[in-house]
Amino acid sequence: MGDLGMNGREIVVATPMRPAGTSGLQSHVRTFHEYLQGAARTATVVSPFASRSLLLTPVFAARIGLRWVSKPAGVWWYRYWHAHYLEQALRRQIADNPDAVIYTQCPVSAGAAMRARTTQPVVMAAHLNVSQADEWAGKGELPEGGRLYRSIRAYEERLLPELDGIVYMSEFARSVLAERMPTIRNVPSAVVPNPVNPSAATTTGTPADLVTVGFLEGRKNQAYLIDVLGAAARRGHRYTADIIGSGPDRRALQSRADELGIGDQVRFLGYQADPPSLLPGHRLYCHTATMENLPIAILEAMAAGLPVLAGAVGGIREMVAPGIEGRFWPLDDAETAAGVLIETLQDEPRRTAMAAAAKRRADTEFSRDVVGRRLTGFLDGTRLRQVDSLI
Repeated sequence: MGDLGMNGREIVVATPMRPAGTSGLQSHVRTFHEYLQGAARTATVVSPFASRSLLLTPVFAARIGLRWVSKPAGVWWYRYWHAHYLEQALRRQIADNPDAVIYTQCPVSAGAAMRARTTQPVVMAAHLNVSQADEWAGKGELPEGGRLYRSIRAYEERLLPELDGIVYMSEFARSVLAERMPTIRNVPSAVVPNPVNPSAATTTGTPADLVTVGFLEGRKNQAYLIDVLGAAARRGHRYTADIIGSGPDRRALQSRADELGIGDQVRFLGYQADPPSLLPGHRLYCHTATMENLPIAILEAMAAGLPVLAGAVGGIREMVAPGIEGRFWPLDDAETAAGVLIETLQDEPRRTAMAAAAKRRADTEFSRDVVGRRLTGFLDGTRLRQVDSLI
């Protein structure tokens, strides 16, 4: 028998990315691992960077040059070699522990775990909205409907029904993926939201009225927030906004703000290693993404005591009750959205009540300890399924 640890089986968290970082996936891994450590559970985070191969650095660096030649080739290179080195690292980690459970963070890491495992069940966190192919396409890294796009989706459709468990971040994610792949309804699953750490930060500097956090790309739709601020300014309400994050759209967003005459109202803070520490002191968290699973940025804002303005899309409807923790605004009508923004900020008692409710819900429903217990309970109960492998 393998080492079950003091309180249960070992949990091996397999991720394609370094644990340090600000993406939702990285935050999920880091926060859950912190919970496991605090609960005295035997747990290890394994990434491709744990591989001992001397070729790892030059192989990963080669993608930079390859991407200049062909973005889809760069995507293929990323997926193949991250899976390759993650599989190597997992084989070493689980070699002496047949009773571990492998908790993977995406189809790439799930496929690597399925190939590496012997008797260990493999569970995948469904961070993806529809498919990783759609996410790459949304970033402009591969053409939608192209050969690699179709290959990635076909791979997911073979892999996911073979898993021993799936953790969905939201009911929205479960319904979307089940509609696309009906056979995954046979896979044991649970809906467990992303965990968020309690906010211990205090106000520093001079926060703006509004704040948003996210990679600066089309899907996050920060240009719409600029348009809303412009519409509010035309009505005489010149609200300030902090935009946290880096990305290819930064220059275009700055130009758009200048064109609307609100360049002095918007601060582009770029990449920040610890975005939650910058949230306290703002009056509202604004989210304009057109598609989301269960965004950690919103959870972190709620934990910091900020009410939320967001579109009623994806899993956001499961996080925010309109009029309680925040409000929904349209994502296709900047004038109407500006009206929602103005009305919310002019009603300070209501804004304050929503702020308190947002923090209360983050603490009671999405906190690291609450979510950690639920997720650990599901992983502990997962068992190996007998499925003919197609991977």
